[in-house]
Amino acid sequence: MKTGIVIFPGTWSDRDCMYVMKNVLNQPVEYIWHQETDLAQYECIIIPGGFSYGDYLRAGAIARFAPVMKSITAFANNGGIVIGICNGFQILCEAGLLPGALMPNDHLQFRCTWVNLKIENQKTPFTNSLSNLHTLRIPISHGEGQYYADPATLKELGENNRVVFRYCDANGNITNESNPNGSVNNIAGIINENKNVLGMMPHPEKACESILGSKDGLHIFQSMITSTSE
Repeated sequence: MKTGIVIFPGTWSDRDCMYVMKNVLNQPVEYIWHQETDLAQYECIIIPGGFSYGDYLRAGAIARFAPVMKSITAFANNGGIVIGICNGFQILCEAGLLPGALMPNDHLQFRCTWVNLKIENQKTPFTNSLSNLHTLRIPISHGEGQYYADPATLKELGENNRVVFRYCDANGNITNESNPNGSVNNIAGIINENKNVLGMMPHPEKACESILGSKDGLHIFQSMITSTSE
């Protein structure tokens, strides 16, 4: 799976994503500078975490206007696989590729910790290798991770199985205590209508080797590889 990892000024998780794709999964991968526009060679695009353009105005608000984003929109509209992680999720929402918005955490604190995710939809290009799993253990690292959407959007997301991950406890129970940022309905990750664009706040690239405390993030990347090879 030929993958492009987008870099904006302020991106910081690009090297983690590169390490996973190249050294752990042995996949062809390249960086994509935010001013580039030719994505024809790629099968998958990763928009990694960080603080694009310093998160000025609000997270993802400026990155949404970068030249590469017009190409990513066309790439996604043509069926290309796109995953936005943390700041990448914020950018996808700002760009209109995903609905809703990511607001400051309800406790107004930056949180860097492990969370548990309940898998709500196992029939996506990002979760097709998770059929025998119910939860994932993956870390978060964000200050603006509170997902919000209006009631009509939440209804549509639920009816069409577009909520992919929810924050839960270790046993898969969705509770207020397991919600690290106040996200509505404990939503941690959603997908677009065509099921080829995923946004999630937790960082799967930081949970791909046992030495890090979890390998659960690998399942997401392996699912993407499987999807593009079919």
